[in-house]
Amino acid sequence: MPIAKIAPSMLSSDFASLAAEAHRMIKNGADWLHMDVMDGEEKLLHFVPNITIGAPVIQSLRKHTNVFLDCHLMVSNPEKWVDDFAKAGASLYCFHIEATNEPEALIEQIKKAGMKVGVAVKPKTPIETVFPLVDKIDMCLVMTVEPGFGGQKFMPDCMPKVQSLRENFPKLDIEVDGGLSLDTIDTAAQAGANVIVAGTSVFKAESPKDVISTLREKVESVQSKS
Repeated sequence: MPIAKIAPSMLSSDFASLAAEAHRMIKNGADWLHMDVMDGEEKLLHFVPNITIGAPVIQSLRKHTNVFLDCHLMVSNPEKWVDDFAKAGASLYCFHIEATNEPEALIEQIKKAGMKVGVAVKPKTPIETVFPLVDKIDMCLVMTVEPGFGGQKFMPDCMPKVQSLRENFPKLDIEVDGGLSLDTIDTAAQAGANVIVAGTSVFKAESPKDVISTLREKVESVQSKS
């Protein structure tokens, strides 16, 4: 099982102080920063009903930190934005399997642009849809809420997907995103997740350092037994 990585979701940060918030998370032990990119919903052409950041924000943040920027693209036509995010300084470009008809071509496009590749699946998408792609990607993201908004309740019925991935691909980075907290980390860690995205539970904590440390310890505890 790959090493534990804790990736605070910047969606829960104070966007008016994004660089300072990034430094605060890194200072408190974050391994990655998770960047949620959403395109809104207009005439059913877009992927989620919310609008967040784009490549210009990534580019601005990159000027202030060298940390690994884990960019989660909840957008239609993810092929369109690869070059922009590569130029902006994204470290990993994670697209939704539901948003493209040519995932293998997109994977190659992302690699050629110099970024690592992630593939995300929504809660109702069978995990088997990504199995043919695993040998070509760096990470699989299993959504544990419906994508679109932060602060949602963790969906434990998504854990069989994580378990299936871990059993079939023991060396794969498996990320979970949505409702991760001190109350839900045991379930995710035991299923085999090693990349933990946490937003509200970290940013709103009295001690983000303690939360990040505990999330990591829970994953590492499972790793030590495997």
